[in-house]
Amino acid sequence: MQQITYHGWKNCYRLANQQLELVITADVGPRVIRCGFIGDENEFWEDPILQGQTGGAEWVNYGGHRLWHAPEVMPRTYAPDNGPVTVSEVDGWLRFQQPVESSTGIQKTMEVRLDVEEAQVEVTHRLRNTNLWTVELAPWALSVMAPGGTAILPLPPRGLHEGNLTPTSTLALWAYTDLRDPRWTWGTRYLLLRQDPHASTPQKIGARVPDGWLAYARRGHLFVKTFAYAETGTYPDRGCNVEFFTSSAMLELETLGQLVRLAPGTEVLHREQWHLYDQVPLPTNDDEVVKYVLPRLT
Repeated sequence: MQQITYHGWKNCYRLANQQLELVITADVGPRVIRCGFIGDENEFWEDPILQGQTGGAEWVNYGGHRLWHAPEVMPRTYAPDNGPVTVSEVDGWLRFQQPVESSTGIQKTMEVRLDVEEAQVEVTHRLRNTNLWTVELAPWALSVMAPGGTAILPLPPRGLHEGNLTPTSTLALWAYTDLRDPRWTWGTRYLLLRQDPHASTPQKIGARVPDGWLAYARRGHLFVKTFAYAETGTYPDRGCNVEFFTSSAMLELETLGQLVRLAPGTEVLHREQWHLYDQVPLPTNDDEVVKYVLPRLT
């Protein structure tokens, strides 16, 4: 671990082993602004116009990985994260804690731990309610991926009509979701969403994914998130624990924790594990996901 200057931000922290490096901003955030192999490009998108910027009363998307609380509501969700965070080391974790949001009474904390040897990261997201009243929310972890890749979402197990008379999962659509858009590839076992820098409209979808993983393939690399799933849990956005969003600039891999009524003085946490793999061909259909991606998950 070392404190560094990164892309105009003077107060950042670099975590690295022999394979992977992370950069987390402390001037704004908390944000994991970089995740990538040593000497290779960033798997996350960064807005070049906002690099090094701090301050301001409006929320802006610097890029990288961030923590929000769901469901998405204006202006609550868009509380700005443009100021410095407190950094500490706790039991091998590097903790980044934001001041309490003045508009919501919620305090965000992100704890990051890099594996000693492998290209693996564990990220714990915490939301604490400092209000005098209960707040209903869910932790929401968003990784803003660099352009040009394909997101992979596992659909629930398939089966026969006999014995399967009730729904087995959820797909949530937004008003601007267009299922005819060529960026979608609908398979039997997997849903793929391709990021296209030339696209003119955004796309979004949500799903209930019991498999506990989703991935993004790009330029021979495969970024995988794994997370816990509660079969009887209540999730936001009509029951979604994962969501994809894409624009012409980037694609977001989003996971959501359970929707809870958070009492005053208590917190809820949501944990992700990240895995980065090299030399993985870009899958374009179900068979290629099975061939190229699934072996990395076992």
